[in-house]
Amino acid sequence: MEGYTGGANGRSNAVTSASDQRIQSLIERYYPPATHPYHRLTDDIQSRLYPEATVLEIGCGRTAPVLFAMKGQAARLIGIDVVDFTVADPALELWRSDVTAMTQIADGSVNLAFSRSVMEHIDDVTRAYAEISRVLAPGGTYTFLTPNFWDYASLIAAVVPNALHGRIVRATEGRDEDDVFPTHYKSNTGRAIRRLASTAGLSVERLDYLNQYPAYFRFSPALFHLGCLYGKMLERVRPLNGLQGWILCVLRKAP
Repeated sequence: MEGYTGGANGRSNAVTSASDQRIQSLIERYYPPATHPYHRLTDDIQSRLYPEATVLEIGCGRTAPVLFAMKGQAARLIGIDVVDFTVADPALELWRSDVTAMTQIADGSVNLAFSRSVMEHIDDVTRAYAEISRVLAPGGTYTFLTPNFWDYASLIAAVVPNALHGRIVRATEGRDEDDVFPTHYKSNTGRAIRRLASTAGLSVERLDYLNQYPAYFRFSPALFHLGCLYGKMLERVRPLNGLQGWILCVLRKAP
């Protein structure tokens, strides 16, 4: 029995290593780094940065890594999140706050706001949009990246109880359950975004559907490959573009 256990473990490690290599090769083949939605979001933010700007990251995370990388590129760097921060830096203003009640931030004081994978977690989206509009300066923009509700992963997540999301994400992506929050998907279609923006006095400057490798299928190279092929089909067939996994949107407040 002992010998059998040792042999099984050795084979498992070899299979895991081979699977990881195959998945990485698929990512390199179908999804070069510059095409990743996170990269596209960063490009948009960087294009709007200037030395006198006040920048707000909504959902900056415990260590605010994106804001930290912006030090020296803007006059003020503000981050909010509902979690406890594990860093302190005099160049960053970090507040534990919800986007629906950003009481620490003055009216019309933010030139550029942005968020990544946040809007799907907001329940009271009408109030969130109103708060974002309130803190934006005239002509200011809010750039955000959020999952598309019509993506298969979002549709599955929408019907799975939130109490199970942490376990599923830990099993498929290896992420800590403490970093998984309830999802509501109330600002995750083009129609919903345009309606909410209009109500809040914001205009839609840009709304793109983007694709990414199928992270939830990393446990199976075969399924991962099928997911890649499906994603590429959505990119090529224009009527299906709106089913891609991510929405990258820029909202602007009138000057």
